[in-house]
Amino acid sequence: MKTKKIVLSGLFLALGLVMPFITGQIPEIGNMLLPMHIPVLLCGYVCGWQYGLIVGAITPLLRGMLFGMPVFLPRGLCMAFELGTYGLSVGLLYQRLKNKRFGIYISLLIALLVGRIVWGFVAKVVYSLIGMDFGISIFMTEAFVNAIPGIAIQLTLVPALIYSLEKANLLDD
Repeated sequence: MKTKKIVLSGLFLALGLVMPFITGQIPEIGNMLLPMHIPVLLCGYVCGWQYGLIVGAITPLLRGMLFGMPVFLPRGLCMAFELGTYGLSVGLLYQRLKNKRFGIYISLLIALLVGRIVWGFVAKVVYSLIGMDFGISIFMTEAFVNAIPGIAIQLTLVPALIYSLEKANLLDD
């Protein structure tokens, strides 16, 4: 079982590295569609919180080193905390809520909110340390307004995939 989760985590990490090419390496489009987030969320659901945390924290940093995007400071470092939080929280919440009605959606919604809050706190610290402004209006715009298309994709695609995996009995208990 552990080997299977490690292999699947590697797959999700690879998807996280490759999926942003869908946006053509254009940061404005990537910030709207959030292609790196989907594999991390799936990893948390499929492999559990430990793997989701690790894949989430590693993906933006490794992608930045390999392809130059996201740039390490400030975006890549902040994203590592955000995506790590997504993988951690969705994995923990899904484990507790998967047998409950709407458990997939509840775990996803809470994880997306918690991840964005963590991103906001980390961004506030990082931006302050490098002498850049980061206030509530920037947080709201970046975390929610600009991300509406990506959030819509996540709320549609991720539950559909997890529900399909559940129906096919491909998720471990």
